[in-house]
Amino acid sequence: MKKKFLSVIAVLTLAMSLLSGCGTNSSADTSGSADRGSADSQIASSSEMVTPEQVVEEGMEPVSGSDVKDGVYQVTVDSSSSMFNITSCELTVQNGEMTAVMTMGGTGYLYVFMGTGEEAVQADESTYIPFVENEKGEHTFTVPVEALDAGIECTAFSKNKEKWYDRTLVFRADSLPVDALADGAITTPESLNLEDGTYSVAVTLEGGSGRASVESPAALTVANGTVTVKLIWSSSNYDYMKVDGVRYHPVNTEGNSVFEIPVTGFDYKMTVYADTTAMSTPHEIEYTLYFDSSTLQKK
Repeated sequence: MKKKFLSVIAVLTLAMSLLSGCGTNSSADTSGSADRGSADSQIASSSEMVTPEQVVEEGMEPVSGSDVKDGVYQVTVDSSSSMFNITSCELTVQNGEMTAVMTMGGTGYLYVFMGTGEEAVQADESTYIPFVENEKGEHTFTVPVEALDAGIECTAFSKNKEKWYDRTLVFRADSLPVDALADGAITTPESLNLEDGTYSVAVTLEGGSGRASVESPAALTVANGTVTVKLIWSSSNYDYMKVDGVRYHPVNTEGNSVFEIPVTGFDYKMTVYADTTAMSTPHEIEYTLYFDSSTLQKK
């Protein structure tokens, strides 16, 4: 009887041991799920973000630091999210390496990480880039720039939501002064050895609402190394244009707006501004002009 009792105790002990083991494994699995859930909860879902904008334009070609002369430049940065508003950006180029100080339109982000939120959660916190407050009380982030005119992944950690929000940034090469690009990066009038005279050239306009256009081909004049183009708009509502900060007024008084402006280079997107009076109040709009050197024909 005693032996039978001891056998029962042994069986019960073994069963309890097995059950305990199963409980331990279940607990480990649950813990693992919690850890994964915690990581996922640190990344904002698409439903928690505004619809991202497409900031990488068709035909964009990355511009590396080696294509830009050493210096400090004010550049435009396009963000895929209106919630990540960059009001100004200072680009520093040195020995082919580029860094940018982005000034933000708000103070809602504690860190940025050059990558995705998923990568940020897995990364060491020492790789997070904290904000620095400037003399105006604005938040700034200093980040590396792999290339201009390329989509760069960046995620920002929200102070209030305590989550990473994924963004795409494009540092625009066409916002650089034309003389910032290294020799050979764009086609200059000098490199084409254009003789004095008149030419025709195909021109493409981009920007604004997309409804405006310019006549192509356009008439080009070369005189003493200076190149100007006669630009005829599809509208009569433009009262001035700006190129490199210089304002130009229409050369006509009737019909569609016509301007004579300098051409700083070919085969790249040249930034210009045009002021339209078609709205309730005059509004200055940013455009780009692309002059295709392969279409040049002397008249």
